[in-house]
Parts: sequence; structure tokens; C-alpha cells
Amino acid sequence: MKKKATVNRGNVMKHLIEYQLDIVGKRLVDTLDDDKWYFNWTITAKQREEFNKYAIKTMKKVFKFNTTKARENLDWFNTQFGLRIKD
Repeated sequence: MKKKATVNRGNVMKHLIEYQLDIVGKRLVDTLDDDKWYFNWTITAKQREEFNKYAIKTMKKVFKFNTTKARENLDWFNTQFGLRIKD
């Protein structure tokens, strides 16, 4: 049985990207087959809300951030790596 990797400062961004893609039924490896994946794949507002809750909780745990700092970093993350919202 494979042990699940612990999320830490070194892998938290990759983990959050993979978590977000998993919500929409994609995997990081799928980006290799679609060079326009960022424009082609979208997330609903409800899915983004689910992701944001998880990401804030994860950042607070990994970085020992307070909620305000976690939200600020999440805003940066969503600007850089967040899927576009489409309902």
C-alpha cells in the first residue's frame, strides 16, 4: 500500500494545483496533452468555493498563516494558477 505524501512547504503549490484539477476531473499530466488547457478548462463558482475552503485550511496548517494571510496568498495563487470560473 502506497503511503500518501505529506503536504509541506516544498510541495504545497503542486498539491493545490492537483487538488483544483481533480475537482474538474483532470490531472496535472493532462496539461501535457492540451497546450491551451488554461483557456479550455473552467471551474464553477461552487467548485471554486470548495477549493478555496480547502486551500485556506491547507495554507493555515502548512505555513501557520492566520486566515487573512491565507486569503491573501490564495488570491495570488488563483491569479497565477486558478482556473477560470464559468457557470
